[in-house]
Amino acid sequence: MLANMFNRTLSVVIWVLLVSCCQAWYIPGYSIKSYRDDEHIPLLVNKVFSDRTQLQYAYYDLPFVCPPSGRVHGGSPFGSGQSISLNIGEVLRGDRIMTSDFEIVMGKDVECQALCTKEVDRQGVKRGRELIKDGYVAEWIMDNLPGATSFVTVDRSRKYYATGFKLGYQDISPTTGKKRYFINNHFTFVIRWRKAPGKAGDQGGKVIVGFEIYPKSITNKNREEGSCPKDVHGDQEGLELFIAPNTSQLAEKYPGSSYIPEEDPDFDDGATLKVPYTYSVYFREDDKIEWSNRWDHYFNNQSEGSMTHWLAILNSLTISAVLGVTVLVIWGRTVQGDVKGRGDGVMEDGKIRPRKSKSARSVDKNQEGVLDKPEDVERDADVSLDEETGEEFTGWKLLHGDVFRVPAYSGLLAPLVGSGMQLLFMSAGLLILSCLGILNPSFRGGFVSVGMGLFVFAGLFSGYFSGRLYKTFGGQNWRKNTIITATLFPGLSFCLVFILNMFVWAQASSTAIPFGTLVGLVALWLLIQVPLVYAGSWYGYVRAAPWEHPTKTNPIPRQMPPQPWYLSSFRGTLLTGLVPFAVLFIELLFVFKNLWQDKSGYYYVFGFLSVVSTILIVTVSEVTIIATYSQLCAENYHWWWQSFFTGGSSAFWIFAYCIWYYFFKLHITGFVSSLLFFSYSLLACAVYGLLTGTVGFLTAYAFIRRMYSAVKID
Repeated sequence: MLANMFNRTLSVVIWVLLVSCCQAWYIPGYSIKSYRDDEHIPLLVNKVFSDRTQLQYAYYDLPFVCPPSGRVHGGSPFGSGQSISLNIGEVLRGDRIMTSDFEIVMGKDVECQALCTKEVDRQGVKRGRELIKDGYVAEWIMDNLPGATSFVTVDRSRKYYATGFKLGYQDISPTTGKKRYFINNHFTFVIRWRKAPGKAGDQGGKVIVGFEIYPKSITNKNREEGSCPKDVHGDQEGLELFIAPNTSQLAEKYPGSSYIPEEDPDFDDGATLKVPYTYSVYFREDDKIEWSNRWDHYFNNQSEGSMTHWLAILNSLTISAVLGVTVLVIWGRTVQGDVKGRGDGVMEDGKIRPRKSKSARSVDKNQEGVLDKPEDVERDADVSLDEETGEEFTGWKLLHGDVFRVPAYSGLLAPLVGSGMQLLFMSAGLLILSCLGILNPSFRGGFVSVGMGLFVFAGLFSGYFSGRLYKTFGGQNWRKNTIITATLFPGLSFCLVFILNMFVWAQASSTAIPFGTLVGLVALWLLIQVPLVYAGSWYGYVRAAPWEHPTKTNPIPRQMPPQPWYLSSFRGTLLTGLVPFAVLFIELLFVFKNLWQDKSGYYYVFGFLSVVSTILIVTVSEVTIIATYSQLCAENYHWWWQSFFTGGSSAFWIFAYCIWYYFFKLHITGFVSSLLFFSYSLLACAVYGLLTGTVGFLTAYAFIRRMYSAVKID
């Protein structure tokens, strides 16, 4: 048996290493769009975002940008300002994609083209300065590629992209020493293309393999109305977002005051600032980039950490291997030892027939005239001795009549385990689809959309496991259990999101979920997921048999001895969570950087993430087995909830890591942004804890059933 387990473990390790070589490529060819010369290329505007705040805004909602004119360009049936239909994932991530007035034609370079001249009032100037101060960047899209700011490594060996471009910049005035804010009002587009593959290329088709945006601030002086400056690419004075204060009217607003502000943005005297917007377009052929690899530049900065990923995997494998050896030792001392006939009792009708205790044998000896010492007679009567081997019958074997006793609050444990299985199925599906390339960056919002679809479909598994476990616990009202399973976790999550959405609505941010989308989510939950949970619960409770236990439960609970501190306190559970956290925390650094700092929404090393997740699940299972075995050896049969908490205890450390990351790595400002960060971090940790807690519980359950079923003599 040990050899078989070793072979299985070795196979898992080899499979994990093979998966790690799968660097989340994506399926090329199914969405290639080729353009011929003089064909119009639409440019879409999306949103602005910043790593200093969690609030995003639709680009056309900004008061200082060119509003859409509504004109039709390039034979498109839609005019500018038309919203593009979005999937649910795009809506939830704050995308608001709309058509624009930029006229871009394949192969046609444009030195300079005027877009519009926007008159910005004092409120608009104030708003622009606030966004520039917070480091907001804009995201535009061409051929499903986000416009990027191009960077080159120090050794100039590689180029990589950062999604979006800055709205403006700030510097210090050399005369007054005050901060000045300049807005970028000229955009240079560098569109990299190559010959299209296949027949489309033979017919003159070209594909876009790169979309770079170089913003620039150019003053509105020395140019005609609505025209370009004389030297677009030369050194130019920037356009400062500043309207001179109206001192006379400010004095009227503050009559008799000893202090008159130099500038009052809230004061509207009708003054405006003219901001002319222009753009240039340049097409450059680039045969070094294949269309299927055009996203690589967006992830070159992530690939630099590949060595760190490998070291993290090596560290995780080491931790998991040490725990695996411990589990094998436990397995050999319990299951294997009893199968070979070294058990301390004999199974009869699901019960263990213990050997005579030491005190019982002392009575027999006393009857024969041989008296034991008083200290021998006073030994614990619960300690039995095997007549054949002389080994004491103690620990977990004494709990055969209590180990499967129904736990307290079993009506809550069954729905939690069902919801955890639902999340486990969803997470496994997302990782597999991402590694296969089905979920890729070109499928914008696909990760969230497919994740929600998998979660809803997994309601079948949630209902099945919850219903069958509820039946095993002896529950009678399975419909009540079904309602709790279908509404507990989704309902609490929706309530949290709805409350947070109210705060975001007040900020007029595109991060806010539209009311129609909220109604759709509720319909998806109540009309699809709930019936699926009901169907799974009906099958798990009505049609499937309950899980059988190898021992019968005594009617009177056994009294437990005093427990060690690491088993009887909350601290012990937290200590067990440190081991899975040690496996995961290095990968968390990359995930957090992508989610909270880069804000691109693209995490492309799913091969590494899949490996770490697999090792994490194995580690959680091993830690739970060791902790549960230690608990049973201490004659504590309350393992049901304890195994669940042990499996999910690393969620506490992840949330503590979120707090540390907030204070030492992020630069988030504002109450609403901080509230969003901590609320969504808490929700994510709850999801993680529910998933790993379910893994720990089911692992401990399977281990205990196998352990007690093997207590017999051949």
